[in-house]
This record gives sequence, C-alpha cells and structure tokens, in this order.
Amino acid sequence: MPSSLFLLIGITLMYSTPLVFGALSGVISERSGVVNIGIEGMMMVGAFTASAVSYFTGNPWLGFLAAGLTGAIIALLHAFASITFRADQTVSGVAINLLAPGLALFFCRRLFDNAAMTPVYTTLPKLFGDKALAGTPYASLNVDVTVALGLVAAVIMWFVLYKTKWGLRVRAVGEHPAAADTLGINVERTRYVCVIVSGMLAGFGGASVTLAIVSQFTQTAISGQGFIALAAVIFGKWKPHGAYGACLLFGLAQALTVILGGGDIAIPSQLMAMLPYILTIIVLVLFVGRSVAPKADGVPYRKGAR
Repeated sequence: MPSSLFLLIGITLMYSTPLVFGALSGVISERSGVVNIGIEGMMMVGAFTASAVSYFTGNPWLGFLAAGLTGAIIALLHAFASITFRADQTVSGVAINLLAPGLALFFCRRLFDNAAMTPVYTTLPKLFGDKALAGTPYASLNVDVTVALGLVAAVIMWFVLYKTKWGLRVRAVGEHPAAADTLGINVERTRYVCVIVSGMLAGFGGASVTLAIVSQFTQTAISGQGFIALAAVIFGKWKPHGAYGACLLFGLAQALTVILGGGDIAIPSQLMAMLPYILTIIVLVLFVGRSVAPKADGVPYRKGAR
C-alpha cells in the first residue's frame, strides 16, 4: 500500500508540473491585465525547442533554457499585438495557438529529415538521483527536477506579487491601469514584462513535458495542457498558490488515469482518458462565476481613458 501511494504521488507531481508552469504563465499575464489564451501554443514551441536543442547539444539544461527563450519570443508577438496595437487579446492568443504548432512541426521536419518527431535524447535528472531511493517504498517518488523548479517558481511569483513594490504595481495595472498611470507607473512596459515572463514560463512548461515525461517531441506532446492550465488559473482565483493547488488536482486526475487504466479494474481506457478534461469542464462550470478576475483583465489600455 505505501508503495502504491507513493507511486500515485509521484505520477501526480510529474503530470502537474507542466500545468504549474502553464498556470503561473496565465497568472502573471492576467494579473497585469492581459489575457493569454496562447499558452498552449507557447508550450508547444517550448516543447519542440527543448527536445531539439537537447538532442543537438546533448545538454537537457540548455534545452530547458532555450524553451523559455522561444516561449518569450512568441509571447512578445502576443504583447505587440495586444498591448501596442490594442488588438483583441483572445483573437491574438488563438492565432498563436494556430501558428505555434505549425512552426514547431515545420522546423521539426526541416531538422530531422522530414520526421514528425524528434529522436530520443538525454532527459533532465531525477530529483533524488537514480539510486538514492532504490530498494525503499519511496522509490516511486523519484520525480524529475522540474517538480522542484515548478514549486520554486510558484513561491517566487507569490513573493514577488504580494511582497514587493513591483508586484504591487503589476496588480495595480491589472486592476486600474488609469490610476496606476497617474501614479507614474508605465502601464505598457509593465504589461510587456509580464507577458514576456508569461511566455517564458509557458516555454518551461512545454520543456518539462518533453524533457521529463515523454522524452521526445511529437505532434501530440502538448494536447490540452495549456487550456487546463487556464482552468487552473480560474480555479486558483488568479493567485500563484491557488493555481498550484489546482494543478495538483488536475495532475491527480491524470495520475488516476494512468494507474486505474493499467489496473485490474475494468474501466474502459477511453473513459479514463477523458477524466482530466471532464474535471476541467466541471471546475469551469462551478468556479468561473465565483472567481473574480482582475478588473482590467482583457481590456486594452488607452492613455487618458478611464
């Protein structure tokens, strides 16, 4: 029983980590007043970049950092459209979700002889080392280092948003940008920084999939994680710690899919595969009306407007 419990915890942490990075991506962007529907696409680009760079350099850490960089570049496009040109933020995010997978597949075919997936490569190290927990009931808890990185990112974001002056400015820009502007806060610059950081975190989320879970990039490496992360943002009430807890819940649903799908209980695999998405819909139905978003979330700012 203890080993089964630790197995469940280990799988939950593994599958929740990409969602954690994606949810933190949504929190920092929407706290500044910019809706980022394009998290899914940014995660896809990050997933491909991580696998490709890791394969050619032999260093998964370089792949992880490169994924964050490419995610930030894609986010810059979103910031340029939604902040500078004041385009509809939802439309811009949807466009990124359509563009990014195409770019990832295009470069994948160009770099890997027209293949739709990258070769297998060295993944990120385990959190406790390969042999640290061997022979103990805790061996199933030997998760990847990205789990710790996700937790650290959530703690840092909570501290920055609620314990620093810059975090106060971000929240002010998301709640009442006109008032923040009168106090000397550069609304556009603050939103640009937050959206770029959002893209970087989404890129890390994609990298945590291909560097820790599936060990290679495929067209289905990112399949809905970005949208589940957005649901976690709503469930977590646009707070880093709330979003982190919501991601653990969604990760648990995925873990149950894995464990029960391969167990002795006769549950059709198709039904088990639907569990995370069904839970996402239930969460949205129950909590979308109860969670209050930042007042200026999704509203383009025009200087002088109230």
